[in-house]
Amino acid sequence: EQLRQWNSKLNLTRLVEDDDFWIAQVFDSLWPLVPLLQSGAAQAPLRLIDVGTGGGFPGLALAIAFPQAQLTLVDSVGRKTQAVQAMAAALGLADRVQLRCERVELTGRHGQCRGQFDLAMARAVAAAPVVAEYLVPLLKPGGQALLYRGQWTTDDQSDLERALQLLRAEILRSEQRELPAGRGQRTALFVAANAACPKGYPRAVG
Repeated sequence: EQLRQWNSKLNLTRLVEDDDFWIAQVFDSLWPLVPLLQSGAAQAPLRLIDVGTGGGFPGLALAIAFPQAQLTLVDSVGRKTQAVQAMAAALGLADRVQLRCERVELTGRHGQCRGQFDLAMARAVAAAPVVAEYLVPLLKPGGQALLYRGQWTTDDQSDLERALQLLRAEILRSEQRELPAGRGQRTALFVAANAACPKGYPRAVG
């Protein structure tokens, strides 16, 4: 219902009547977090960060689903962060959604962000080992990283596990499902740190 109110506020009726928006954007953003939402954690004052937010997903969807959370959305493209900032303001989320226009390699080294988040996530950003290097340094003790992936193989799993050893982290669990209307398979991987991330990560841009 909250998401449909969002549609009304932004006057996106033609866009969101399209299943592609609801399934490939909204549903795909939220399905891995349904158990967390059902647990009552949606009412907790969590700090969440969306790396490579692009058009605002999954970040804006989570800002609506987690009404007590503070969201940081990161993208290196100024026109994208400006557009998402305008959408957040139109939705009345400006006090809970902060935009950072920068490379995430810089975000992960900034004192306001490194080691500060309960949940760090990235969708359609880079290969899984690279995404892990972006997300793990952002986690506070007890925090988790959520990697949204498509098809997932044993080779992908091995590559990620090798990267996580360097980051002092591990895969907690993985979940797979088929999106409705034949929109393809999705994989969600939850990662937690075993110790403080080495200071060398994330590595410098380039």
